[in-house]
Amino acid sequence: MQTVRSPPGSIWVNLGDVRSPFPITDDYSPALMNVMTAPTLHPRTYAILGTGAIGGYYGACLQRSGQDVHYLLHRDYNWVQQNGLKVDSVAGDFVLQKVQAYRHATTMPVADVVIIALKTTQNATLLPQLLPPLLGPQTVILTLQNGLDIEADIAAIAPQQTLVGGLCFICSNKLGPGHVHHLDYGSILLGLYDSAQQPVAISADLQAIAQDFEQAGIAVEVTADLYLARWRKLVWNVPFNSLSVILNATTDAMMADPHARQLAADLMQEVVAAAQGCVTAAQGATPPLDCTLPPELIATMLAHTAQMKPYRTSMKIDFDEGRPLEVEAIVGNPLRAAQRAAIATPKIEMLYHQLKMLDTRNQSLSCVP
Repeated sequence: MQTVRSPPGSIWVNLGDVRSPFPITDDYSPALMNVMTAPTLHPRTYAILGTGAIGGYYGACLQRSGQDVHYLLHRDYNWVQQNGLKVDSVAGDFVLQKVQAYRHATTMPVADVVIIALKTTQNATLLPQLLPPLLGPQTVILTLQNGLDIEADIAAIAPQQTLVGGLCFICSNKLGPGHVHHLDYGSILLGLYDSAQQPVAISADLQAIAQDFEQAGIAVEVTADLYLARWRKLVWNVPFNSLSVILNATTDAMMADPHARQLAADLMQEVVAAAQGCVTAAQGATPPLDCTLPPELIATMLAHTAQMKPYRTSMKIDFDEGRPLEVEAIVGNPLRAAQRAAIATPKIEMLYHQLKMLDTRNQSLSCVP
């Protein structure tokens, strides 16, 4: 894997992609292909927990490149067992006609890497049952979930395992059983979890997983500072996931309205301020790495959002379909972290209470027979 020194905040960055909050891929291919998985000299065994818009997409890409991928499914099990996985993608459509699908985690093999792509709302109820059967002494856990402080809950379930946080910069939706629509972007940033939120050296395991993703056609960055990286992604997730629900709007509608765009920018400023205060509180006034977010980050993110295809965020999809919202991971945990660091975030606090009210009401309506 070809690598170079990256700017402060990341140790290594993969060549061949644009370094930005929303890396872009241009190799569009409209043809639908039945893909034969490519041979790999030493394939790793991957277990996918949550075969939806994220787990289904990245798992399918890994399988297509020759990795040994096993998928845990619930409602989609029968369909996927008979029809496989279908991916409609800006990087080229493909179908995997044969996949290794399971109804129960206890029947899956121990994995080299377990990818957690469940909603964070399921961590407390499902993960303690799903995760342990897949773990061996050398198993690495990779969570692709959104939010802040989510690794701590996973580490409590599997304290002996190496834990990697993955940040997905992707627009992807699930269209139906075993059917994923990859609309835009698709890169991943990976970093080792440290319970004290300190930067850590890049390990051989992390480099190997990054290489697997790269061989699967996915642009990869590896960072030494996962905590700062999570805050960086929250600069986008906090405003746009939250406002998509509160304003009942897609990204293009929000960016087209000057009031919504200004509100998003104001929220981004609060997240950046919270990030600076929280990272400094965790890592000290003179951290081992530059812990500042670049001053042009907000303008860059807004510009990319204005250019992206109309997108209904994951939180908006959950709200529309009556599922619990990831309020705590995406908004509540950052808010509480800012409060502990004595950083005022009044607009984020307002969002939090609005979302909690909307989520509670939505769940009560969903339970009505």
